[in-house]
Amino acid sequence: MRTRNAAFPLFAVLSWGVMFPVLASALTRVDALNLTAARYVLATAVLLALLLAREGVASLATDRRGLEVLLLGGLGFAGFNTLTNLALGHAAPQQIALFAATVPVVTQLVRWARDGVRPRPALFGLSLVALVGVGLVITRGRLDGLGEFGVGGLLMIGAVLGWAFYTHGASRFPEWSALRYTTLTAVAGALAMLAASAVADLTGLQHAPAAAALVAVAPQLAYAVLVAAVVAVLAWNTGVRRLGPADAALFMNLVPVTTFAVQIARGYRPGAVELAGAALTIAALVAANLVTRNRSVTLTAPVVAAVVDHPAVVEPVAVVGR
Repeated sequence: MRTRNAAFPLFAVLSWGVMFPVLASALTRVDALNLTAARYVLATAVLLALLLAREGVASLATDRRGLEVLLLGGLGFAGFNTLTNLALGHAAPQQIALFAATVPVVTQLVRWARDGVRPRPALFGLSLVALVGVGLVITRGRLDGLGEFGVGGLLMIGAVLGWAFYTHGASRFPEWSALRYTTLTAVAGALAMLAASAVADLTGLQHAPAAAALVAVAPQLAYAVLVAAVVAVLAWNTGVRRLGPADAALFMNLVPVTTFAVQIARGYRPGAVELAGAALTIAALVAANLVTRNRSVTLTAPVVAAVVDHPAVVEPVAVVGR
């Protein structure tokens, strides 16, 4: 796992860690489904402009994989983001962020079930160690607090499953650039979110936001669109292709730690157990980096296995710095 390649998923998860408190503040003025739809309609427009400028109209073709793209976009964009926003209405940002730390384990299990690729024992073990660290950060060593998640926790289980399938799906399109995969799945996800939001508005489950409400949350929306939905997802998909889904997913353990750091900046004071948990999570990530790097150095003949594990990627404009 080269440091340069690791920078992509690292940037993504740090951006998403900040996103939870940002979205929580916006949800006080705009309903969850409408906020999600507005965010991804804008993000998709930006992604489409980038894709057309970089790869041309031909890149909009799904190569007879439209159904798969639609399913992955629905799971990864519509599913994860809609369920996360709904969950934020039932639990604190740092509690919801804890569930993001289960993505590494779930992604490896999805990959095992779909491709028959057993998780590497070292990476699987380090994922669990990092998850323990995150648990200490969020619960302050009192695991009984996990039982209070209720509806928010159930919604986040669905969100995590959706993101795990989306992350795994990125490795199944090695011939597409990360920008193309991100954009086409975002289009599918945005359409699904618009449909769900329209149904909710028409049935009275939520109310279309007033113009004043959208103006009030413009700063949060700008961050959620440009940073968390455009640059971060491009960076994430680039990292998945360069490192493989299992290695990249390990970085998700930093999401709740980042969210917790934001809460500290807002005045919260952590205890010793929480600080120990953050240190444990970071140590697990560093160890995973070293394990993967050593494995890459020792591999000589089985290059084919390495290619299957870490598909090549055409570097996107992504790099726009997300």
